[in-house]
Amino acid sequence: MTIKLLLYTIGIAIIALLVALFQYVYKGKKNRLHLFLGFLRFLTVFAILLLLLNPQIEQSKSYTEKPNLLVAVDNSASVKHLQQDNKVKNIVQEIQSNTAINKRFNVSYYTFGETVSSMDSLTFSENESHVDYVFKELQQITKNSVSPTLLLSDGNQTFGNDYQFATQYYKQPVYSIILGDTLTHTDLKITQLNVNKYAFLKNKFPVEVVVVYNGFNPISSEFKVTQGKAVVYSETIAFSKSKTSKMVTFTLPANAVGVQPYKATITPIAEEKNTVNNSRNFAVEVINQKQRVSIVSSFVHPDIGALKKSIARNEQREVVFVTPEECIRQIDDLQLIILYQPDQSFTSLYQALNTQNKNSLTIVGSKTSIVDLNSQTDAFEIEVTRQTENYQGIVNDNYANFLTEDIGFENFPPLLSPYGDISFTGKPDVLLYKKLRSTITQQPLLATYETQGRREGILLGENIWQWRAFSYTDSNTFDLFDDFMGKLIQYLASSKQKNRLAVDYQPFYSGNRNINITAQYFNKNFEFDPRENLTLRIKNKDSSQHKEVPFVLKGTSFQVDVSGLLPGEYTFTVTTKPENLSFSGSFTVLEYNVEQQFLNADVTKLSALSANSGGKSYFVHEYNSALENLANDANYKPILKNKKETVPLIDFTYLLFIIATILAVEWFTRKYNGLI
Repeated sequence: MTIKLLLYTIGIAIIALLVALFQYVYKGKKNRLHLFLGFLRFLTVFAILLLLLNPQIEQSKSYTEKPNLLVAVDNSASVKHLQQDNKVKNIVQEIQSNTAINKRFNVSYYTFGETVSSMDSLTFSENESHVDYVFKELQQITKNSVSPTLLLSDGNQTFGNDYQFATQYYKQPVYSIILGDTLTHTDLKITQLNVNKYAFLKNKFPVEVVVVYNGFNPISSEFKVTQGKAVVYSETIAFSKSKTSKMVTFTLPANAVGVQPYKATITPIAEEKNTVNNSRNFAVEVINQKQRVSIVSSFVHPDIGALKKSIARNEQREVVFVTPEECIRQIDDLQLIILYQPDQSFTSLYQALNTQNKNSLTIVGSKTSIVDLNSQTDAFEIEVTRQTENYQGIVNDNYANFLTEDIGFENFPPLLSPYGDISFTGKPDVLLYKKLRSTITQQPLLATYETQGRREGILLGENIWQWRAFSYTDSNTFDLFDDFMGKLIQYLASSKQKNRLAVDYQPFYSGNRNINITAQYFNKNFEFDPRENLTLRIKNKDSSQHKEVPFVLKGTSFQVDVSGLLPGEYTFTVTTKPENLSFSGSFTVLEYNVEQQFLNADVTKLSALSANSGGKSYFVHEYNSALENLANDANYKPILKNKKETVPLIDFTYLLFIIATILAVEWFTRKYNGLI
């Protein structure tokens, strides 16, 4: 208690005493009854004044803090394939009913496959195993706490980073319970198959297959690739204890347009236990044309390399870097011309573009000659200020020319753009607006427009290479940015008229992947309309079975998930109501279940993970030892903690009850003695 508070308390006590003496001693009789009533009045007045003063009271509370135990259960199909599903359920039930574990820890349960979620039920139906992602998610939960992790898994990861190095960022001990048979069985399997998604008609496309042998005796087996019932490639491969793998490289002819399915098979040997991993389905989409795109610039810039890499990721496109003079000589063979920061040397090229009516994309930056650019085109005019500014991009949700999504443009580094307004002769379709700090302008950063039947675009900013780099840093892949650029290039390089119903889908899907189809509907003014009802009707070509699924509105697009389709060829139609517009297409679902490719648990990686983290690994029949060791580990004892907190006196509600009780006693005493 401070000196100031002590003085205030003494003052309050003196005031309360004076009030009591004045009422019951000075004006009343000096007997025991009045002295008792005066004491009660003193207590009442003192308590009320003390509540008005409301001093801060320091309280000390003791509590027991238990460490956390995170139980992460592998819910992928490989656990069921290895016949470990019932054992896992029994282990989980044992943990839930284990008194020692629940007394020692706060236990939380999670399941993982392709994603991580709180455990509701165990289905063992996840088609992917992303073990590394488990620790990235749990790391967000375990910050600044003691949280040993009990991992129930076979250790077979189908995608993601190598999880045995997760201890670089996950600082909790991991105790692994290894699910599955640890014995080595004789096995032949296809572990990897590499092939391009696209091939060109009348050309040959390369295929690369890795075949692995687990065994000791020398053997030979036939490797073949079939298309339907026809064998298009075959080879006999020999294996031994010292030669356990073979990379088979060959080419196949692309003789027909469309999606061409194939099946690669290594013939099983007699003693094989698992033959599911002896074959792998794949498909190639054969197209009969290739888009040729040129990037024209009079100087070198990092943007040019980023654009070339992004555009060339699609095998349907060929990208060349040329000068304005070289572009004029090749203009007949080009579908799209990207004009990077044009200057006076582009004058003849712009004239050729107008004469040939070629599609183009103009990128404007700090080295662009705005005066020359304005004189070379009638489509737009940029205000000449000779100043630059850094602008970020904001997606226009009503952009109608092709289906796109926000890949995080608002967080991307700003682009260096000429400062000044741009005016168009016609009406442009703005894809990205400029954002200056916190202000969203109505000026375009990226826009497309049509001039005399040809498609053109303009990007008012340089350093787009930073966008591609940031996208990779943010998502660990270039795919998001490259897909966006691919759609932009596809639109600008095409001469097709834009449609009010745009549908985005893949020509083929792997059987273990989600099958998502996305659509956008635009009204007659080509503005996105979220009120329309879209329906997907899908039909299997072989069985003629069909079903209808409604689309669900998500943001600025309609989406539908038809995962779980059996392998085969499908046709589909998207229809709108009441406009009755439609779009038809087809795709192929390939037969492949990556979770059925394993025969054993990955003991090596799980053991390395536990050892590196300071934990320990156990085989599935040793799970009781794991629970017993955790329950008795001195590192995970509950901790008795003391917490001090300052509480205002007015929060002690029982004081009001005491005051009311004192007043009631005083009133009844006076009433009983006839003083009222």
